[in-house]
Amino acid sequence: MAERKALDWEGVIILLLLPPLMLQTATLPSASYEFSACRMQQYNLHQEKYGCRGAIVVAEARSVDDPVLTRRCVVMRMLDFTVHSYQEVLRQNAAAILILLPINLTAVPQDVIQNFMVSEANLLLNSTLIPVYVALEDRSLLSMYDQLKIEVASRASSILVRVFTSMLTTNGYQILVSNNSPIKPITDTTIITLEGVLPGAGEDLPTIVVTAHYDSFGLAPWLSYGADSNGSGVAILLELVRLFHHLYSSPWSQPPYHLLFTLTGGGKYNFLGTKRWIEEHMDHAESSLLQDNVAFVLCLDTLANGEGLFLHVSRPPRPGSLQYSYIQQLEEVIASRFPWVKLRLVHKKINLGESTVAWEHEQYSVHRIPGFTVSHLKDPQAELRGSILDTISQIDIRKLKRNTAIIAESLARFMFNLSSKGSPKELQLFKGHMDIQDSRLSALLSFLSAVPRATQLLDREPGPLLLVRSLEQQLSQYLQQVHRHTFRPNHRDPEVTFFDQMKEPVMMYRLVDKEVKPAAFDLFLGGCISAYLGIVYYVIQHFGNLYTRLTRLAMRTKQQ
Repeated sequence: MAERKALDWEGVIILLLLPPLMLQTATLPSASYEFSACRMQQYNLHQEKYGCRGAIVVAEARSVDDPVLTRRCVVMRMLDFTVHSYQEVLRQNAAAILILLPINLTAVPQDVIQNFMVSEANLLLNSTLIPVYVALEDRSLLSMYDQLKIEVASRASSILVRVFTSMLTTNGYQILVSNNSPIKPITDTTIITLEGVLPGAGEDLPTIVVTAHYDSFGLAPWLSYGADSNGSGVAILLELVRLFHHLYSSPWSQPPYHLLFTLTGGGKYNFLGTKRWIEEHMDHAESSLLQDNVAFVLCLDTLANGEGLFLHVSRPPRPGSLQYSYIQQLEEVIASRFPWVKLRLVHKKINLGESTVAWEHEQYSVHRIPGFTVSHLKDPQAELRGSILDTISQIDIRKLKRNTAIIAESLARFMFNLSSKGSPKELQLFKGHMDIQDSRLSALLSFLSAVPRATQLLDREPGPLLLVRSLEQQLSQYLQQVHRHTFRPNHRDPEVTFFDQMKEPVMMYRLVDKEVKPAAFDLFLGGCISAYLGIVYYVIQHFGNLYTRLTRLAMRTKQQ
């Protein structure tokens, strides 16, 4: 009898231990892959918060098509990233977003690029706690993306089955962005404005200011190359410097105007470099060219595409004013040499109650300095003005050259007053050794688009910092006394505040040869084990009665 009871207890122990041993998951070796990802913009402008406030990611990777995205890192490609998909990710409280960007955009359809820009602009309007990263596609990342898509497609068609399966299983891809340091504000960002002049022949001459902002903007600072906005404006300004240097170098062709060139920083943040530069000149009016005798300010912004040109003004120029005369010269040059190009005037009043302005000339208009902005964009909120897809592959060099010729020829005709002197409208001033060169414009744009020009990178990262120095050197080749104006933030009440951790190493892990179970599976497994232990406990407590009943049942079966 004692031996039989011992055997019975051994059976109970085996019954108790067998299921947990069967459910135990073996510890497997993991495959890892490290890549670099760029975090979404994070900045405060006039105390308003923009961009993503989070950086740390420890989550399982899931496709955007997966029904359960809660606490997952959602992996998207360009085609997947839409306003609707982003709102769905927010609704499900995803842990993070990883956007995969193709290295070469030439093969991407224009409608896909435009849709991405719209979604990008929508994302940049607000602040979010979800970390958003952008990485350039490579073989390993595309392989992960394809596996995530295949897994979603291979599941059952029933939505309930898919949700339950998503909760209890995982693909094994884990995304990790770990930084022991919290996100910190950058309190010492400086904004640099470059200034140089070609002095006119005579005294008390009016001044024409030609300006362009050189920084870029987009979803991620480290991917913001700004080829069109505003690399094109800077390229045209540098070409104008070269062309008019030839005119000013001879006393016989020196116009009766001072020609002041400026390259300004902070253009994507309310044109802060322009604002501070104007304020500095207003404080030193006795030595400044920005006095009452300013003919007009010509701002160059986004000029490497488009079928026409828009002239943005804060108030329509009065007939007889210098500003009005220059617009007439613009119209004459376009009508005589580029009749297919349409020039349209866009009037937008300045609202002094608003803390931000739409175009650079508006910072001058606030100080009652006449000016306008030339651009191929009509809407100041156009997505192209702040997109990581604004790369050199989207540039049309022919249109950039056309717009350069229009601006250069009209400016020269105005300065020499050629219309009133009876000069033919078809007269081309810049030709021969002064011809506008495609190769030079292309080289300038390639140089400007070689490194990201986001404002928060320009005074601290080697590549962008070297670019600013190179711009200063290029101006110095043709202009006298190029000045660098460095504007530091007001620490008590900064107009703009940037944050660090904009480019982080990301680890992608995957357990090989077998699935990994997510946290939801652990909860499910815990429930199963608890139920099993409850049953075992009940069996132990009532083992005598159960054994007696089973024995009697067995004896009756034999008797029958």
